[in-house]
Amino acid sequence: MNPCKRRQFLSLLGLGGVIGSLGIKEATAHHTESHFDEQAKHRLVYQCNRADVDYLGHILFSCGEMLRKYEDDIELVITAFGPGLNLLARKPVRPVSAEHQQKAKSLAAYGVRFQACGNTMKSLKWTEKDLFDFAVVVPIGVDGIMQLQEQGFSYLSW
Repeated sequence: MNPCKRRQFLSLLGLGGVIGSLGIKEATAHHTESHFDEQAKHRLVYQCNRADVDYLGHILFSCGEMLRKYEDDIELVITAFGPGLNLLARKPVRPVSAEHQQKAKSLAAYGVRFQACGNTMKSLKWTEKDLFDFAVVVPIGVDGIMQLQEQGFSYLSW
């Protein structure tokens, strides 16, 4: 993402944190590019293990605010497991608002990584086709968080 577009994106985030209004389409399958520098100074992984509207809203808003504050100097990952995996589902089995899913898509298009727990997927009998293309499946969601912590990521749980 070029610096001009990045500033526009971040200024829109500042207008009430409305990411979904950007009109960004679904990210391409398992993208590996992000706006982040190779080694951002700040690295943060969010745990997303619930599907209720306030909980998801807080995580997505916080992620957007961290992007606005640190711009290219932060690398962000949201790891979804248990009921939280519904955020990444094309057809969630628990209620997830279209607005929250659009915010997740917009964050992914900006470079935020979304990890999906393979164990939760197995229990739901889901495959990668049940998830949005920007989600990357990890065998065990909690293990994915632990590995990121071992790489220097701070861990945030709501």
